[in-house]
Amino acid sequence: MTKKTVQSPGRRKKRGVPGPLLSLLVIGILIVGSIVLLEQLRDRTPPHGVQAPSPSAPVHEAVVTPVPLPRHEAYTAPVPIRHPRRRFHPVSGTGTVAIIIDDMGSSLQEAQSLIDIGVPLTFSVIPGLARGKAVDSLAYDNGYGVMIHMPMEPKGYPHQRLESNGLLVSQSDDEIVRRVKSYFPLVPHARGANNHMGSRFTENRQKMQLVLNVLKEHHLFFVDSMTTPASVGLALAREDGIPAAARSVFLDNVQDVAAITAQLRQLAEKARRHGFAIGICHPHRTTIQALAQNLPVMREEGIRFVKVSELVR
Repeated sequence: MTKKTVQSPGRRKKRGVPGPLLSLLVIGILIVGSIVLLEQLRDRTPPHGVQAPSPSAPVHEAVVTPVPLPRHEAYTAPVPIRHPRRRFHPVSGTGTVAIIIDDMGSSLQEAQSLIDIGVPLTFSVIPGLARGKAVDSLAYDNGYGVMIHMPMEPKGYPHQRLESNGLLVSQSDDEIVRRVKSYFPLVPHARGANNHMGSRFTENRQKMQLVLNVLKEHHLFFVDSMTTPASVGLALAREDGIPAAARSVFLDNVQDVAAITAQLRQLAEKARRHGFAIGICHPHRTTIQALAQNLPVMREEGIRFVKVSELVR
């Protein structure tokens, strides 16, 4: 009988992982490690257009590099500027306001849109514009005020554009008188005039005296647009006994409905404090929108709108 040898438990041979299975396990670990490493590298690579953060900066502080916008043709009107919302208290009490629309004469549609607001306005027509006479007639037929918007030399001339029939300080006295008189047939229903630009011309006492002499001869009033605080126009007109006034508020230096609304409220407050005020604006689309929204409301709040001819003295 053969005797079986029995191993003690402490000396039993340990069974290891089979060779092929171990190899597969190692390969699997290597593959998973490679995938994890690639994912980490991809996460650390900044996308196109993004700056990689500095080593000390956390990942979420990566800075986006601005991408240049494509060039566009010039807009027909400035892009609206967003302003914080402001609360305006209703205008209380009465006050008289005249609003002059400068630079009229290019479009009948603009004139009609302003007339459709249903509030008295005064159209100041640049003499010689393509629709100048037609705008003059449309305004007059509808009971609106008409003025001559006399082009005068600004301090930026000649880099700043001026109409070919404009008034220059360098012109002779006879030439200035001739040009002013040439405006009357082009705006036949005008009862007054104001300056278009003119920051240089209106500071010149001798040249302004020539213009005012012609206006007085033709029984026209004068409104100083005050394109410069050193203008002598209003003072000279008063000295000569010419009915005159000056602009109180420019309404649309910023082409934005909210900004124009704020200027209209300022105009109304001036009228309430002083009895009357004169605003000047232009027939921009945004301006017309702001006037259409605000003028009827202001009238309901107690503001009285008139043609500027009622405010000159």
